[in-house]
Amino acid sequence: MNTSDPLTDASLMERAITNAEQVRGSTAPNPWVGAVILSSEGELFDGATEPPGGAHAERVAIDLAGTKARGATLFTTLEPCSHQGRTPPCVSGIVESGVKRVVIGITDPDPQVSGAGIEALRTAGIEVVEGVEERQITKQLEAYIHHRVTGKPWVVLKMAMTMDGRTAAPDGSSEWITSQEARSDVHALRARCDSVMVGAGTVRSDDPSLTTRFVSGSDPQRIVLGKAPAGARAHPCWEVEGDLVDVLLELGGRGVVDLLVEGGATVAAAFHEQGLVNEYVFYLAPALMGGEDGHPVFVGPGSATMADLWRGGLRDVRKIGSDLRVEFRPLEGD
Repeated sequence: MNTSDPLTDASLMERAITNAEQVRGSTAPNPWVGAVILSSEGELFDGATEPPGGAHAERVAIDLAGTKARGATLFTTLEPCSHQGRTPPCVSGIVESGVKRVVIGITDPDPQVSGAGIEALRTAGIEVVEGVEERQITKQLEAYIHHRVTGKPWVVLKMAMTMDGRTAAPDGSSEWITSQEARSDVHALRARCDSVMVGAGTVRSDDPSLTTRFVSGSDPQRIVLGKAPAGARAHPCWEVEGDLVDVLLELGGRGVVDLLVEGGATVAAAFHEQGLVNEYVFYLAPALMGGEDGHPVFVGPGSATMADLWRGGLRDVRKIGSDLRVEFRPLEGD
């Protein structure tokens, strides 16, 4: 397609970033990558990573461009792969297409790539520019980077609560604390993540379906910590148990990159106490349970003194429907 916008490396990388965002949640264990080809005639061709087994972003854009890829510039948010996986190496496709220049956002931390793709492109005589919009892409791919560096999925802990910090009534009922708008936002969060985990107790008490039915997007892989009762709506699901670090390593090995943990309080406390949460997303409803017999966010003993409080850093606060959505992270270095 043609465009009248200024065609700078930065603006076209921004376009590639937008392409990548549109497929997040559907590509694991592959990263969500965006690409753009700028032909010598000024035409643009967009690409984004397809679901597992499909083409990577660079090949999608090259296929769309066809013969117009010859002499073109390719923009890609992540270093092209140079190894054979489910699909052929992107580097060979780029070389064969006749692309003369490749602009890359960040180097791939995957040990199978990690600079090898860039080296192969340069060896083939292709000009390579690195680090365009690096900070923004690093943020976009933080879950993927974490997975490749640690072997564990990026863990997002989501909880919904009243203003006095209660997640369920004394009888165990918790539907619904927050508004429909907030619940739709949770479904968007599920669509962003490739997997969602709940404890077996939550399955028994709430029988959640854990789908993205309120928004467009892929349903995440459902994971139950423990055993899901026969007939539970969480089926089909993966059932896992044991030490949480071992569980996360197992899930990382099975290709889980972005894991949403939806509690309840026992599972949430276990992940929090062991320092396994990378991102907290709390929904606060303008409601009060009152008293002390409602279910808290975390079970078990908390900080003994104010000096022992866990403190994080706020990333985002916004109003959704009648509720408040608060995103915060552990402080860097914790």
